[in-house]
Amino acid sequence: MSEHRAAIADYWDAASASFDDEPDHGLRAGPTRAAWRRRLEAWVPAGPADVLDVGCGTGSLALLLAEAGQRVTGVDLAPRMVERARRKLSDAGLQGRFLVGDAAAPPTGDEMFDVVLSRHLVWTLPDPSAALREWLGRLRPGGRLVLVEGRWRVSGQSGPPYVAGAEVLPWSGGIGADDLAAVVRPFVTDLRVEPLSADADLWGGPVDDERYALIARA
Repeated sequence: MSEHRAAIADYWDAASASFDDEPDHGLRAGPTRAAWRRRLEAWVPAGPADVLDVGCGTGSLALLLAEAGQRVTGVDLAPRMVERARRKLSDAGLQGRFLVGDAAAPPTGDEMFDVVLSRHLVWTLPDPSAALREWLGRLRPGGRLVLVEGRWRVSGQSGPPYVAGAEVLPWSGGIGADDLAAVVRPFVTDLRVEPLSADADLWGGPVDDERYALIARA
């Protein structure tokens, strides 16, 4: 692992213990959990489908997908995030596969998926355009790419500072829907964008920055 990737893994490992304290990470509140369940049911075909959750974190979305009967593979660079995801599904009596690896190049070999899901990940990637092409290459014909992203307005930061050099990442601070759609559109069909900022239940309260889902077919 390169020094930069090791630093990223260390950052998210350090964040893993408190990661689920954020309402939209842990999905502990009933309304927040229900809001994400409704969205996933609309974005992901009725199961069982093979879903690749890149940058899966502690597995909260993977858990909802498994509850809906989907076959979930989660990938995350941080081993402690993966450990928590595995435990989360195991404690719920559900099946899921979780791998430690680079979400930009998931370690799943030649496997193909019906859905690739990414939430709040692309801003952390040194080459997000290459990662998007990689993810699209993992989809079966007609498969679905689901990107939950935004352009963040951050007033402060809790936890350790992000890795050195993060300020020069191509999409540091997030990316707006129009710009992301322009990158993805040449490679997909049936692209649509759903604004999410106004759905306060998703975030555990009101937000005033840009948040959205981009859904497209390979």
